[in-house]
Amino acid sequence: IIVWRFVEDSFDPNINPTIGASFMTKTVQYQNELHKFLIWDTAGQERFRALAPMYYRGSAAAIIVYDITKEETFSTLKNWVKELRQHGPPNIVVAIAGNKCDLNDVREVMEKDAKDYADSIHAIFVETSAKNAININELFIEISRRIPSTDTNPASSGKGFKLRRQPSVTKRSCC
Repeated sequence: IIVWRFVEDSFDPNINPTIGASFMTKTVQYQNELHKFLIWDTAGQERFRALAPMYYRGSAAAIIVYDITKEETFSTLKNWVKELRQHGPPNIVVAIAGNKCDLNDVREVMEKDAKDYADSIHAIFVETSAKNAININELFIEISRRIPSTDTNPASSGKGFKLRRQPSVTKRSCC
């Protein structure tokens, strides 16, 4: 849902969760460069775990999402991070996104705990709301900022990034 909000700038509460993987692209301007995000939105369910390496191989960044209203999604996120660190590209930029920050009154995962965890693994941390468009663009801007420029041809149309996320089993304060 975060990816849909970023690419389409819309929110549909009836959107079906990702099954397997979906692919989307979006080009954004960052400073004086065009960054083309090539986004694989993969299902975070355990039954798709074996497919995950196929999507994050060669990726510049990964966004792993948990639902702030469900503690078990934060625990699962840690397993995905471990998997990514063991089998993913060595210099991959990792972002941890706590989605549904608009539901602070039913929060189960404390922002400080998630931020401390993200800091411990040198990851970007942000709380988002796909529903209310909170910190979605900021998340992708921070990823753009952290990925080193490898473009040696100034005439190139921009950098490409592959991203993966765990849907909600799917730095700024949110609400």
